[in-house]
Amino acid sequence: MAGVGKTAAVPPSVVHDRSNFLGARIPTEVDALPKHLQELDKEAFRKLLRAVVKALEGEDSRESVRKIAESGVVPEERMTYIIAGMYTLLREALRLPLSSLKQEVFKEDLRDLRIPEEFILDFASVVFGSRRAELEAAAALERPQLPSIVDFKWRVDVTISTSSLARALQPSILMQMKLSDGTANRFEVPVSKFQELRYNVALILKEMNDLEKRSVLKIQD
Repeated sequence: MAGVGKTAAVPPSVVHDRSNFLGARIPTEVDALPKHLQELDKEAFRKLLRAVVKALEGEDSRESVRKIAESGVVPEERMTYIIAGMYTLLREALRLPLSSLKQEVFKEDLRDLRIPEEFILDFASVVFGSRRAELEAAAALERPQLPSIVDFKWRVDVTISTSSLARALQPSILMQMKLSDGTANRFEVPVSKFQELRYNVALILKEMNDLEKRSVLKIQD
């Protein structure tokens, strides 16, 4: 029979060799979003989007949300799902640097998530628009931060008198760190342990460099 054993070729553009910008596991809020965006009025969508962007910038958007709820345009329960989905989607997109998330790729990912086409451009305008810097700055303030080192001093010390013969005349490294929160920490490290630390740090840096050289992890334009 004609055609038996032949397989239609799949165009290269159809084959995806990358994961969605959200990762392999789509957040529950985003997964539920497309269903609640169906048949949503464009004006109502943009009002909700402005409220979400306001929240992402660190401002109080409760009054804006209250007015939308009182208008009755969107049922309150449905509006809750929409706001949660929008917030999570945009927050995750804004975590990625522009060098690793291109606008066309972002739009394609939204289509894969079944986001209605008429709303995709609005989402893209938030992630790639002029307010990007403000959104990134607000997100950075919300992230948990540890104190940073503001001053570091060290010296090599040799213990001459000690109750332990094993430590007598053995060099050690005394270190003192001052942190940005005003605290100071002092500790002693034997030379053998310092050499072990130095070796492990060098090994980690080498492994990171090897990973960056792998083509699968290279950023493609």
